[in-house]
Amino acid sequence: MNKKWPEYIELIKTEVVPALGCTEPVSLALAAATAVKELGKEKVIDQIDAKVSGNLMKNGMGVGVPGTGMKGLPVAAAAGALGGDPDALLEVLNSLTPETVAAAKIMLDEDRVSVSVKDVPHVLYVECTVFSGEEEVTVIIEDEHTNITSIEKNGHEVFSASTGNPEYAEHAEYLHNMAKCTRVEEIWDFSMNAPLEMIEFIEMAAELNEKISQAGLNKDYGLKIGKTMQSNIDKGVLHEDLMTAVMRNSSAASDARMDGCELPVMANSGSGNQGIAATVPVVTTAKLVNADRETKLRALILSHFTAIHIKAHLDRLSALCAVIVAAMGSSVGIVYLLGGTREQAEYAIENMIGDVSGIICDGAKASCSLKVSSSVNAAVKAALLAIDNIRVTQEQGIVENDVEKVINNLGKLACEGMKNTDSTILQIMTSKSK
Repeated sequence: MNKKWPEYIELIKTEVVPALGCTEPVSLALAAATAVKELGKEKVIDQIDAKVSGNLMKNGMGVGVPGTGMKGLPVAAAAGALGGDPDALLEVLNSLTPETVAAAKIMLDEDRVSVSVKDVPHVLYVECTVFSGEEEVTVIIEDEHTNITSIEKNGHEVFSASTGNPEYAEHAEYLHNMAKCTRVEEIWDFSMNAPLEMIEFIEMAAELNEKISQAGLNKDYGLKIGKTMQSNIDKGVLHEDLMTAVMRNSSAASDARMDGCELPVMANSGSGNQGIAATVPVVTTAKLVNADRETKLRALILSHFTAIHIKAHLDRLSALCAVIVAAMGSSVGIVYLLGGTREQAEYAIENMIGDVSGIICDGAKASCSLKVSSSVNAAVKAALLAIDNIRVTQEQGIVENDVEKVINNLGKLACEGMKNTDSTILQIMTSKSK
C-alpha cells in the first residue's frame, strides 16, 4: 500500500463532512453557540453583535437557515446562540426547537442582533460577541468554517489558536498543501487501487445527498428547479436521459438545502452545494449504467478527492462559483463510470475549465440550484466529449495541455484576477432597494 494513502484518507475525511444548512451562516451560528457555552447556558442573552468578512456576508444574506423558516445571518446568529450545539460543529443547528425559534424571532424583532461587514484580510471571517448583563464573550473564526482562533471573556483571553494547539494548525496547513500538490494521476491511482474497506466511508455521502435530493423532488423548496424538471419529464417535454437526470437530481438537492431543509448534506471543502455537485451526478450515473457498489464507491472517492485538489488552488470563499470545481470532480467520476481512462478524465477537467470557469458567486441563495444544474450539465457534457477523446486544447483560452497547469490557471483567475469582483458584487447586493 502506498504510504501516502492513509494521509489521503485523513484529508478526505477532513474535507468531506456532514453539514446542516449553508455553511457560511452556520459558521456564525457556531461562533454564537460557542460564545454562549463560554458564558454559561443558563444566562439570559441580551444582545448579539457580529462582524463578518465581505465574502461571508455575501454568502449569508439570502439563504434559508434550517429549522427556522427564515433567511439571513442575523437569524443564524440568534438561533445559534439560543439553541445551537457548538460540539456539533457544522450541524450546530440540529437541536433547534419551536421554542428556540420563537425566542430567536423575538430577538430579531427587538433589534437585538446586528451583523456588519469588517474589513479583514481573511476571506472567511466571523467575530461574534454575545452580551449577558455585565458579561460578554467574543468568538472569532478564521479561514475555515469551524476554525475557532480566539475566545475572549470580559476582555480576557480564554483561548487563542496561537497558544491553544499550534501543532494542529501546522498539520492543517500540511493537509492543505498535500491537497494542492497531489496530482490528478495520483488521485486516480489511489481511487482505483485503495482497498475497498479504506474508502467505504464515502458511501455516507451518497446516502445523505440522495436523501435531500429526494426531499427537493417531493416538496416545494426554493425555485423548484428539480421538481420542475421532473414535471416536464412527466409531460413528455423532457426525456430522462443521463444529462437530464443528473441536472434534476442535483438541483433538487440544492433547492432543498438552500431553502432551509432540515436534512444534512455531505459537504466538500466547506460547502454543501459542492458536496452535492461532487456526489449526486456520480450516484445518478452509477444507477443509470448499473454500476456495482465497488465501482460506485471508487467513482465517488475519485470525484470528491479531485474536487478537494482543485478547490485547494482557490480561496475558501471567492468570486468564482466553487460548485463548478466540485462538478469537475463529478465529471472525472462520470468518465470512470463510463469506462474511460485517466487521460480522458484529465480531458474532462480541461473541457470544464474551457466551459464554465466564468460563473460568479453572488452569494448563497435559492438560485444557487440554477448554478448547480448548469455545472453538473457541463460535467456530463465534458465527460462525454472526453470519452470520445475530444478536449479543449492550449490554443484556446486559459486551458493548457497539462491538466495541473490548467488547474493552476483557474486558481490564478479566482485568486488574482477576480480580486475586485467580490466587493463589486457585495456593493450591488447591499445597495438594491428593498
